[in-house]
Amino acid sequence: MSRVHRTALVDPGAELADDVEVGPYAVVGPRVRIGSGSSIGAHAVIEGRTSIGRNNRVFPHTAIGGVPQDKKYAGEDTELVIGDGNTIREFCTFNTGTAQGGGITRIGSDNWIMAYAHVAHDCRVGDHCILANAVTLGGHVELGDWVILGGLTAVHQFGRVGSHAMAGGGTILVQDLPPYVICNGNPAAAHGLNSEGLKRRGFSAEAIATLRRAYKALYKEGLTAAAASEQLLRMADEVPACAADLRALADFVGSSTRGIVR
Repeated sequence: MSRVHRTALVDPGAELADDVEVGPYAVVGPRVRIGSGSSIGAHAVIEGRTSIGRNNRVFPHTAIGGVPQDKKYAGEDTELVIGDGNTIREFCTFNTGTAQGGGITRIGSDNWIMAYAHVAHDCRVGDHCILANAVTLGGHVELGDWVILGGLTAVHQFGRVGSHAMAGGGTILVQDLPPYVICNGNPAAAHGLNSEGLKRRGFSAEAIATLRRAYKALYKEGLTAAAASEQLLRMADEVPACAADLRALADFVGSSTRGIVR
């Protein structure tokens, strides 16, 4: 049976796995589903059409599943979907989607999301990401897997951050940050390849060396984004072992509508 503190308010319509813990004064709404092994901290509010997977730790005073902070929102039936194994620290705020953005805000699995972070409507957060304290994602932002955003970083609405990219604390991202790249500043500027992060995640020395060449093509040779993308695709044909990584980088750059961080 779920372990619900006597002061918590859990709507009879909520679906909680048998071992879910709900702390003092927490509020869980009627259309919330919470998977096995998850815990909800004191004074947290989980509302809206929200699905939370297995083994998530939601700390006190979070506000999850609230309506979008979007003036166009008119009460449409939208939702928030959270995967498994996430740590969601104090005072985080996650909103449901909007009809204009497909109706779903989605957060993946095994993410570490620190205090006061905000994930706005229609965002897509991948797996294994770290969002440090007070990171703010505007509406429709997309984060790939293994992204790290330093404290107080803000990502403009519709911005994208590629997998394995990293932004230093206080970064303001108004353009897309390509995969594997480190940046910081206001406005953000690129400062090299996230080589240390790639080593920790098991990328081979050959793959890292190849991605360094790709970074040079993108940032050091004076090419336009389109020309750099074409060169990366040629490199993918030359280095089959790294083709998937190079094509992912080329596709990200080639599909950017906001321009990339330079």
